[in-house]
Amino acid sequence: MLFSSVVFLFYFLPLVLGLYYVLRFSVTIKNMLLLVASLFFYAWGEPWFVLIMLASICSNYVFALLVDKFRERRNAAYTIITMMLIVNLGMLFVFKYLVFALRIVNENTSFGLSIPNIALPLGISFFTFHGISYVIDVYRGHGAVQKNLFYVALYISFFPQLVAGPILRYNTIADQMVNRKESWDKFAVGCCRFIVGLGKKVLLSNSMAIVADHIFSMGGTSEVSSSLAWLGAIAYTLQIYFDFSGYSDMAIGLALMFGFKFEENFRYPYISRSITEFWRRWHISLGTWFKEYVYFPLGGSRVTNKDKMIRNLLIVWGLTGVWHGAEWTFVVWGLINFAFIALEKIFSFDKGTRFIPLRHLYAMFIVVIGWVIFRSPDLLQAGHYLGNMFGLYGNGFWSDTTGMFLKEYAFFFILGILFCMPIATRMNKLMVDGARFRKPLELVYPLTIILLFLVCVSYLVKGTYNPFIYFNF
Repeated sequence: MLFSSVVFLFYFLPLVLGLYYVLRFSVTIKNMLLLVASLFFYAWGEPWFVLIMLASICSNYVFALLVDKFRERRNAAYTIITMMLIVNLGMLFVFKYLVFALRIVNENTSFGLSIPNIALPLGISFFTFHGISYVIDVYRGHGAVQKNLFYVALYISFFPQLVAGPILRYNTIADQMVNRKESWDKFAVGCCRFIVGLGKKVLLSNSMAIVADHIFSMGGTSEVSSSLAWLGAIAYTLQIYFDFSGYSDMAIGLALMFGFKFEENFRYPYISRSITEFWRRWHISLGTWFKEYVYFPLGGSRVTNKDKMIRNLLIVWGLTGVWHGAEWTFVVWGLINFAFIALEKIFSFDKGTRFIPLRHLYAMFIVVIGWVIFRSPDLLQAGHYLGNMFGLYGNGFWSDTTGMFLKEYAFFFILGILFCMPIATRMNKLMVDGARFRKPLELVYPLTIILLFLVCVSYLVKGTYNPFIYFNF
């Protein structure tokens, strides 16, 4: 079930919210309702995959109990951590990477292994990372072990963050599961945040998806002019940002409606002046996860020489690329990010304060090129698409198709570029700080939110293009 679906907006969410506030006299009953609702949410459309998530929950619950019990016996604790990683990563490998691995073997040998048809359970990368971080945090003493399976299940399956994050650490939510308090202020802020996220997804991301998907489907031919190829790349750059940040906004808003507070996952990454800064602003919870559980344990940047730091960055960015999908395009995309972040660290580029516009152009150029590779179905088509962007196939600069897309979608491109910048944040600050504008804004803001919701609903009811970008994750 998707947040941007009629079923979720008009049946699931109102029913769960209604029951939740009727049952608000008991935290235990409210949590039971959220757990049942979360399992139903996940099982919707793919009921058997919920068993995989339940297996992940139960195994990590047991591993956490064991690692807590044998914490003082280092060898036993390491053995338990190793087994936990084998189970979690083994499950992830079977469902996400086995077909890719067998394909590589067949392409490089004469074994001719049969390749099974394995469907990817939705959100498996997210709930796997939740489980791993929970057990490791228990071992490190960063949070008490949870002896009640019910709370571990709620932490991992809580539906606002289940299919697209943000990736939560157990100790950030443990206390909220038993001591949170709902309020009408939280509910109102949560509703507004959810609707803003819905608007990002339905109006901006989906509109950009029409342009990007059409142009990328032509990307393997030389009939794509340079301007059209750049337009498709920019459309995808906007699509993935508004899709992902829109889902994060919706998750944060939904959590607030139920009294939970999630950390921010995006902070306007497209205003970055370096690739390092971009990754401090993009998918913050994933970057934090890799820092806490891979980069720092390897030594991070505080190592005796730069060779080890480069090695650590290579491992992290290789894994980050693979995490996003089982295809060489994701690996290459991860390595490109590694290369530029490593160079920026070696030359302390991120600390510079001169040539700000050029730094911004540099960062966005690398980001757009990276998204082209990320979006392409394979490296051959990625190379062909990049060749079209730079006119390497004699494909010319302009085409009527470019003009047609610009004419039809200029409004969404302009809105997309504007809302990549912190306009909404400054409007909110103006409402809070500016007594002069507060009253008119207090009137305009709710009307704008209501109008935005109605427009989104009209798009959804009409059945407009509504792709789901997270199937690879």
